[in-house]
Amino acid sequence: MAEDLSKVADFLFETGTLKNARRTGWWMAGVRDPESIAEHSWRTSLLASVIAQLEGADPARAALMAVWHDSQESRTGDVNHLGKKYMGQEVDAVSVTADQVAGMPEGLAKAIQDVVGEYEARETPEAVCARDADKLECLLQGIEYRAQGYEHAQRWIDNSRGRLTTETAKNLADELIGRGSLGWLRTVMGES
Repeated sequence: MAEDLSKVADFLFETGTLKNARRTGWWMAGVRDPESIAEHSWRTSLLASVIAQLEGADPARAALMAVWHDSQESRTGDVNHLGKKYMGQEVDAVSVTADQVAGMPEGLAKAIQDVVGEYEARETPEAVCARDADKLECLLQGIEYRAQGYEHAQRWIDNSRGRLTTETAKNLADELIGRGSLGWLRTVMGES
């Protein structure tokens, strides 16, 4: 008999809401329609694999953690740093994840909980790389928003740069800041 996948199906619909849920901190920078949590998580996953590869860690494991790092926000929403000041306590991502996977096939639920737990503990090289990827993605998004005229995005760029821990992420941040959001296009087009 096949395992009951109804809870998995529910979870897939639930996490699909992250495609519509906005990253609320950008509203304070004046961004009217900021990126979604899902968009942020996608690029964070790419960055995690790049940072991990360059740091000698497992890029697939780091990317997997980045995929799951904000999955709890389908239940909690994206609470920005100012909002967290008034919430009284930090949201426990491990507990939220446990609620989200309750009733799923045991092996799957454990695998998801292990990935989230590892990310939150920040003790493995892959978790450190995934965490840096989260901050670097915010910096990268800030550069793009600043290029669109949102001058207050500079605060996010500076704060994110200051929170990076790996040498790869720090060096990559400096390269991103120096190149600007259309540096890639100039290179592809053969422009100086």
